[in-house]
Parts: sequence; structure tokens; C-alpha cells
Amino acid sequence: MTSPGQTLNEAFAVLGLHGPTDQAEVARAFRMAVKGARPDLPAGDAERFRRVIAAYRLIQSRGGGHPALAAPVARPAALPVVGLTPLQALSGGDTTVRLGTRSLRVRAPAGMRTGEHLRLKKAADDGSDLYLPVLIRPTDGLAALGDDLHMRWGASPRVLTDGGRIEIDTHAGPRSAWLTPGLQSPIRLRLRDLGLPARGTHRAGHLFVTFFASEDAPSAAEDLLARFTRVWTPDRLAA
Repeated sequence: MTSPGQTLNEAFAVLGLHGPTDQAEVARAFRMAVKGARPDLPAGDAERFRRVIAAYRLIQSRGGGHPALAAPVARPAALPVVGLTPLQALSGGDTTVRLGTRSLRVRAPAGMRTGEHLRLKKAADDGSDLYLPVLIRPTDGLAALGDDLHMRWGASPRVLTDGGRIEIDTHAGPRSAWLTPGLQSPIRLRLRDLGLPARGTHRAGHLFVTFFASEDAPSAAEDLLARFTRVWTPDRLAA
């Protein structure tokens, strides 16, 4: 299971540790890393799961003769979390992380999930790679859970009760949907393939919209007029 070219320092980095520490800390880091990588969970990844286990086994195999593991040492500083907004997770984006006194600008690729690790090549003090945990924080009414995105949208009480067409402003632009009468609360709609993009072993996610009653929401007639106005612009009318 261990990788032939993997060094001990790289193994510590995979577990989110800066370097050698006591057995209890290694075990704690392993439990956190392997839980976040489990392939049977929405944010898991089979390859990362194998890499975490391989790293732990390598550390365990060297632990008996490694002085830093034989005696307690100072607890290493926790690795910083790479915080992303849902829109950054959708399209990729730059963010800043602090490593001690250093401030690093890093770029996250599109499609990262909470619980994954972003690799920073040779960013550790000893020149080895760092693997920083990723956290997608809810922002501007949009939240990420596994592969999927979630948002809330206000609709007129009459539409929620009697049904009708409704327009939703999503991150991908306006989307129309039809609500049928008599739906049980909370009313939630799935918009296919509008979640996080496919990446690695992850499938493309969906966007789930939960509706709530809002007197300020446009009526069905106002909604229809808004769609008509958007389609029939002055330029198209002139043509």
C-alpha cells in the first residue's frame, strides 16, 4: 500500500502534519484525514483514501526507530484551512492562506469539495509538499454539501399553494420551473447538473432550491411579464 517514492516527511504532510510528532497526534491526524477521504461519503475520494492509509502505514513502520515518535514533542501548529466560496469552488479561484509569518496566494482548481486537500508543492519549511484542507463556506445564500449546491428562493404564497411557473435567479442565470399544487412543505426543487462540476471520481452535482413564502416575491403574472420583457428586448422588436 505504501508508495515506493514516498518519504516520511511527505507522509506527515498527507496527514496534515508539519513533521514528526507523538503517536497520539499522528493517530488523531490519521482519523481526521481518513474520515474526510472515505470514498463512500459525498466528499470522499478513493485515491486520497489510499494515500492517507499508505502514509499512516509508512509512519507506523518507521515509528519504532524514529526519535521524534519515541518521545513527546511540542504540538505542531495546525495547518491553515483553504476557505473557498461556492462560486470559487464552481469555477476555481485564488485565495490567500497564512503559514506562520508567510502569506501565500494559492489557486484552487474548479470542482474542489469540502474535506479535500489542496497540494502546495515544496511549501513546507523543509521543502516538502503541504496538503491543506479545503472548506467551502456558505456565501451569499449559496452553500455546498458534497457534490451539490443549495439555495433558498422566495415565492408568492399563492404560487406555493396553487402551483404555477416560477423563475429562479441561479449562479448559472435565470431558470424556470413549474410547481404543482399541494406540495408538502418544505418545497424543494432539484436543478440537474447545476452543482459542483465533475472532478476526479466526483460526478457533477445538482442545485437544490428550497422555496419559502415571501409577499415580496413576484406573482405568476409579474413573473411572466419579466420573462417576456427579457426575451423581447427593444433590439428584437426593432428587427
